[in-house]
Amino acid sequence: MKLPHTLALMSLFSLLLGTAHADALKIGDKAPVISATTDEGKTLNLGDVYKKNNYTLVWFYPKALTGGCTKQGCSLRDASAELKKKGVAVVGVSTDPVEKQKEFKQVNNFPFPLLADTDKKVVKAFGQSGTAMAAREAYLIDRQGRVVYHDEKQTEKQAEKVLDFLNTQKS
Repeated sequence: MKLPHTLALMSLFSLLLGTAHADALKIGDKAPVISATTDEGKTLNLGDVYKKNNYTLVWFYPKALTGGCTKQGCSLRDASAELKKKGVAVVGVSTDPVEKQKEFKQVNNFPFPLLADTDKKVVKAFGQSGTAMAAREAYLIDRQGRVVYHDEKQTEKQAEKVLDFLNTQKS
């Protein structure tokens, strides 16, 4: 009977395919240079953003217009002037479509672009599984395209944590 052997092979194959994604980025790693569509329907290349700013904060959130994601985005919105003074460009990413990103930005008056990563290329490039929604995390990337800071599971303290880190850096 070949059924148990076939099931074992299928299980192994499923396990391998289910975990096929980039390794999670670590401090010091080169950040992905990848493009995606913004809430305005335009293409944004993250590599260009890195080069134009002292830092780029790429923040991931699971679902636009939900409680935790709104708190996370609003913390960054409320600190946008202080972040800008420190040379930080902010870019949000979720797997929501352009229309939902546009609504999320308008409802909350976000002064930064939101990427509609519907094909999950950005989340996978940053080391997330990409099996469902984006995981809640943020990466701070320097002008040379290196990850200098990473956090996970922040909501209303997102901006505070990033600013705390920046305040420890030499000017």
